[in-house]
Amino acid sequence: MSILFSEDQTIVHIRNSAISYVMEVIDGKYLVHRYFGKAIRSYRRCGENYYFKRGYNTEHDCSIPNVSFDDFPFEYPTRGHGDFRIPAFAVTSESGIDFSELSFKAWRTLKGKEEIPNLPATFGNKDEVETLEIICEDNTAGIRLYLYYSVFTERGMIARHQRVENIGNQTLMLQNSQSISLELPDGFYDFLSLYGTHAKEGNINRFPLHHGIQKIESVRGSSSPQHQPFFALVHSKATENTGDVYGFHFIYSGNFLAQTEVDQFGNIRAQIGLHPDTFSWKLDPGEVFDTPEAILNYSSQGLNGMSQNFHWLYQHHLIPARFSKKERPVLLNSWEAMYYDVNLERIEKQAELAEKMGAELFVLDDGWFRADNSSRTSMGDWKCNEKKLPGGIKKAAELVHGKGLKFGLWFEPEAVCKNSELYKKHPDWALQVPGYHMTEGRHEYLLDLSRQEVREYLINVLDFYLKDGVIDYIKWDMNRPLTDVNSLFLPHGRKGEISHRYILGLYEILDWITKKYPDLLIEGCSSGGARFDPGMLYYVPQIWASDNTDAFDRVQIQSGYSLIYPPVVIGSHVSIAPNHQTGRTTSLNTRYQVARLFNLGYELDLTKCTEEECQQITEQVEEYKKERSWLQKAIFYRNEIPNENYVSWSSIKNDGEECIIFIFQKFFNPLYSHGRFRVSGLMPDRDYQEKSSGKIYGGDELMEVGISVPLIKEDFHVFSFHFIRTDGERQAT
Repeated sequence: MSILFSEDQTIVHIRNSAISYVMEVIDGKYLVHRYFGKAIRSYRRCGENYYFKRGYNTEHDCSIPNVSFDDFPFEYPTRGHGDFRIPAFAVTSESGIDFSELSFKAWRTLKGKEEIPNLPATFGNKDEVETLEIICEDNTAGIRLYLYYSVFTERGMIARHQRVENIGNQTLMLQNSQSISLELPDGFYDFLSLYGTHAKEGNINRFPLHHGIQKIESVRGSSSPQHQPFFALVHSKATENTGDVYGFHFIYSGNFLAQTEVDQFGNIRAQIGLHPDTFSWKLDPGEVFDTPEAILNYSSQGLNGMSQNFHWLYQHHLIPARFSKKERPVLLNSWEAMYYDVNLERIEKQAELAEKMGAELFVLDDGWFRADNSSRTSMGDWKCNEKKLPGGIKKAAELVHGKGLKFGLWFEPEAVCKNSELYKKHPDWALQVPGYHMTEGRHEYLLDLSRQEVREYLINVLDFYLKDGVIDYIKWDMNRPLTDVNSLFLPHGRKGEISHRYILGLYEILDWITKKYPDLLIEGCSSGGARFDPGMLYYVPQIWASDNTDAFDRVQIQSGYSLIYPPVVIGSHVSIAPNHQTGRTTSLNTRYQVARLFNLGYELDLTKCTEEECQQITEQVEEYKKERSWLQKAIFYRNEIPNENYVSWSSIKNDGEECIIFIFQKFFNPLYSHGRFRVSGLMPDRDYQEKSSGKIYGGDELMEVGISVPLIKEDFHVFSFHFIRTDGERQAT
């Protein structure tokens, strides 16, 4: 890992064993991008662009003959001086001028990486991370821009963010500052993203890049189930295991824009950052603004290579360090067993059965504070309904602890019902636009987290329940998008700040809680996966991936999320059949196997399980506990499949000693194909014994020849294989 400068200080080369990132300063002024990709030993201006006179173009004061700014590879582009492509930066002065021209001033290296004030970001010590700081200025507008590039040891990852400083004597309005802008030369790339909706998140979308702009976005106030704040530029021939992939991921939980432009000459510009349509920020003289961080990820080993880079980074450099190696408990969530109809008797009975079956945590979901058994009441007051739970939450926790389980509680702190005492007392605390009807979502309004008194109220509410130490886990939910995005507190001229200030308020609350209660396990949730993003992972070590617990759908959802998230952060529950969301029936074994490689939980009424089902669950939990110490740290692969009727995953122990493989058959098909499923990531010169059959195969056999499965006349069937490495190198036969 190193950051190298040329002798004349005009070229900087960010390098480790996996990647190189190269920039050059032209004429002491223009900062341009030269290369990002597989590591090279040095850069000697190979691949420089050649320019020639073109019609309908502009001329510039530049030493490069015939240079055109319309296809110049600016490292951090602005608009207005001949570059007509998507800009990364825009600011407006008091006089209304929105022109800016950033000129290079200086660069330096920093050991480690600093925190970004009030924002989640990756972390690492001086031995793990090295950072390049670049300073650019526009003295006419009074802008100083700091560009940060943090490179991690031996991985194809660079963390990017910017700091904007007003160094002039007039107020500026920041309109746009993207966290990443990357220039790539003409090439054959596909655009890959994850799209969806509530209960159907994480669908993979891949299509060829074309001329013009391709974008995904959220203006919902959260990262949203509609689009993950992620995209990848994938070489058109890249597979799960081969080919170049450039991944972009935004460490943020609010509105975002991710876009790629292919210009008229085929050059590619890719960006990700705050959505400029819902953002502006007033900067008075001397003030600064920090953009959220984004991750730039390169792999020459296909989508699995990209995934494993993200998995490693988030597991070791993003989620709270105290949880990175800590085993997650097997939980039972009350929702599908009780819904809103909770009482002490039912809690005690479910906890008793859960403990017998090996669970370690009981989670009381929604319903404990409701005045009735619906979603229409009580939100915002957070007073336990003691008609339902005599003795309150403390009593419920005592019952659960008495059964040998930890106790967890559901909250939705950001919401408020109009019939609540809180709303009646403080109607101005809700987001609203004066003179217009307020929009409800799930019979709720949203509290204005940009206001300090609102944040203090929520902190006090949470502290009231946490201070006695009876709560071991919180499920933090948020069940609606932001509407009526206006604060009665913020003055004119700062209205464009509200969406971002809301997220900063959320982070402030989470930061306070996690620092005061560092051992508290928090699971993020937002109608399932509406806030499944790396910004939340900085505070919480796991996230509820989807409200859809159907095993068939979960295969697709978890496959999609596995592109960017390690399995240990993905909550996956075994629920009832027929499934409450889809009505689909799958076997208990299938439901378990789908959840087995992830963060296992159960969400069903144990009192309605047969004796046989209870025994199955007991055996499942016992098996999972034996494996989770390495499964939660394993290397995850999506294996290549012979046809679309199958999905295949494998988790491999870091030392290659063990491997668990799953093959999911979607539907029974009489047109049965004897397709083979090739395994990824094994040691080719070692032998592996399959645990259930006792058969021994070479690692190279399993990876090159593959395994086959028998004809099973059953929809939604799962084949599982557990291979354990035998000693010695494989002998040729």
